[in-house]
Amino acid sequence: MSQIQDPTPLFPSRLPKVGTTVFTVMSALAANHQAINLGQGFPDFPCDPQLITGVNQAMIANHNQYPPMIGISELRDGIANKIANLYGHQYDPESEITITAGGTQGILTAILCCVSPGDEVVLIEPAYDSYRPSIELAGGKVRAVSLQATRDENGQVSAYEIPWQALTAAINSKTRLIIINTPHNPTGMVWERADLERLALLVKDTSALILSDEVYEHMVYDGAQHHSVASHPELAARSFLISSFGKTYHVTGWKVGYVAAPAAMTAEFRKVHQFNVFTVNTPMQYGLSSYLADASHYLNLPQFYQAKRDFFRSGLTSTKLKLLPTPGTYFQCVDYSKLNIPQAKLNESDFCQWLTKEIGVAAIPVSAFYEEPTESGVIRFCFAKKEQTLSNALERLQKL
Repeated sequence: MSQIQDPTPLFPSRLPKVGTTVFTVMSALAANHQAINLGQGFPDFPCDPQLITGVNQAMIANHNQYPPMIGISELRDGIANKIANLYGHQYDPESEITITAGGTQGILTAILCCVSPGDEVVLIEPAYDSYRPSIELAGGKVRAVSLQATRDENGQVSAYEIPWQALTAAINSKTRLIIINTPHNPTGMVWERADLERLALLVKDTSALILSDEVYEHMVYDGAQHHSVASHPELAARSFLISSFGKTYHVTGWKVGYVAAPAAMTAEFRKVHQFNVFTVNTPMQYGLSSYLADASHYLNLPQFYQAKRDFFRSGLTSTKLKLLPTPGTYFQCVDYSKLNIPQAKLNESDFCQWLTKEIGVAAIPVSAFYEEPTESGVIRFCFAKKEQTLSNALERLQKL
């Protein structure tokens, strides 16, 4: 019997190295093994019912057709006011703020609008997994540098630092864009004011642009503050600032974010935005705009998540996992390399699979945030969960 040939024409992949993301893989593994999913970064608790009410009211009021391509004015005005109040920079909501279908779409659109084939883009690894594919789709060349991992007397990772020497060496006349992320996913480190000053000096005599991924801006702890590129005039003048309502308001599935940038940069951004998204869910925008008017919701977020962080960290101290600092985000990294079990010798991916199947808790290997295999014995947990979820996970992790 002759074989039937597949009639689908073959074509070269635009992203030949890309497969299914580790987040999808680990979430599926967690579901298959009834494990507690502390891998993928989303809350397991509901948002404020007031936010749902605002969206419902918008639907009933017939805000169900296309909104303006750049986003409804009420939401853009609210964002401009928020940024001005928090960071002291006044963006023009008409020409400098665009509503996006989540932070990831904002990242892709910003890269596509300014990176041409042959341009170089500097990113700092470990890095959010959408950065590199977005650069490759634009035809850009990635220049990756790695965070410096400081180690304790036992050889375990104790903290991460910005690799200033490598970053300086990576910037040259071909550098079109530098991507920074603070608070940083996956390590939880945050940029200080002095770091922004140092970055400004690095790019001062260049034409390099900045893409600043600040989706965890309201998750900075212990009385510290988030230092946005918007708070630094020289950086604000060359930066795409990206943030996410999904992260801030516990509605990651809504996929609504925004990009703020100088008018000339925004004009180019919108040329791409209008053709890869055009516009964003109308009733969600109205619901968010009314909710954003009450600043207490995001001003109280550091306290809300710090309580979860402290609860989770306190429980982890009774395990043999080494806790890394978590000054920001809703992620806790730990070093498992000195556990007194055979599995401590596994690479990060295999350890996370074993942890999911045998211990019943899913985590993400930090090595997945690098292009080339980089093993440090560090994995990432998400603590954006109900206290009972964290408590159940901690009970299982005691077996380590």
